Amino acid sequence: MFERKLIFVLLISFFAIGAKAQFEDLHFGTDSTLEVVTWNIEHFPKAGQETIDYVAQIIQALDVDIVAIQEVSSKDDLDQLTDGMEAYDNFYAYNQYVALAFVYKTDLFQNISFFEIFKNKNREFPRSPLVMKMDYLGQEFVIINNHFKCCGNQIMDLNDEWDEETRRHDASVLIDDYITSNFPVGNIVVVGDLNDILTDTELNNVFQVFIDKPDEYLFADMAIAEGDEANWSYPSWPRSHIDHILISNELIDDFGNPASTIKTINVEEYFEQGWSGYDNNVSDHRPVGLMLKTENQLGVLPNEILSRNILVFPNPLSDFVNFNFPASDAEMSLRIYSAVGEEAFDVVISKNQSEFSMDFSGYESGLYFVKLSSSTLKPIVARFIKN
Repeated sequence: MFERKLIFVLLISFFAIGAKAQFEDLHFGTDSTLEVVTWNIEHFPKAGQETIDYVAQIIQALDVDIVAIQEVSSKDDLDQLTDGMEAYDNFYAYNQYVALAFVYKTDLFQNISFFEIFKNKNREFPRSPLVMKMDYLGQEFVIINNHFKCCGNQIMDLNDEWDEETRRHDASVLIDDYITSNFPVGNIVVVGDLNDILTDTELNNVFQVFIDKPDEYLFADMAIAEGDEANWSYPSWPRSHIDHILISNELIDDFGNPASTIKTINVEEYFEQGWSGYDNNVSDHRPVGLMLKTENQLGVLPNEILSRNILVFPNPLSDFVNFNFPASDAEMSLRIYSAVGEEAFDVVISKNQSEFSMDFSGYESGLYFVKLSSSTLKPIVARFIKN
């Protein structure tokens, strides 16, 4: 009996060491950024204890602060996950169609609260959105975790309230109304398996309510949606990008910081059997991670804030782009970054200069950020689109 127990302990230890080595090159989070990940961990845990062990190893290797999870089968499974993860805790909201949950670091946030919204709106929300509200470095953040209705024919029929696209459209409208009514000013992040793509035509785009308000919202993952399908969140059939992260305008400047980024995390690359190994043991969705270098992490004082009146025109643009901005009594640096934080251009702006134009025709299509800064002043950040 003793020998069998010893062999069991050795096998468990061997698996833990092997799993740790398997993911030792998997990284995402840093100590100086806030990370929010959305992850549909399909019917967690789809392979029982093996899934729990893999997910614990993956989250700890990524070193992320908040994981908004969709499709959790039971609270016991979730507790077992975080019991084996130092520094993490969880919150679970029961639902008969598999639940929403959060896994989060316990030492980073204060005044944490969790609650569900729209519990009486089953048509729009088969799973009530789960909200995490907390203070982070002295600022309030609100994370809204969702799992929208699946399926449909990619055509939205607003005359049919049970049409799947219509249900997702109506859910988006309710989320917008909720944010407008309850958090007109605030750091809001809407995440989840939203079960539709961002690039549909306006007539069939279930997220048009957000897209039509560029001064209020930004889909941080739009560049992923418009980019190479190898980086989409749902590689299974039909291959698509359906797991999204939407941020409110209060966070758009932070997202424009070069230290901020968003990416689909291709975890399957760390499995010996590639996608089949990941799919069989973890999920059919990849996690999508947002990394924010927030204003309070930059050490910016209130009296260092410049006017945000930077004008980019035309926007969207095809060829030349023009920038108008407040003049400064010191030289400034004008830098342009892609949506994933890669620097595309930089130039020095002279004292008292208030405009700059350049030929942008040679750059790839997509979302860009322009940032003006000096050694003493907070950056001015604006976004624009290259067609």
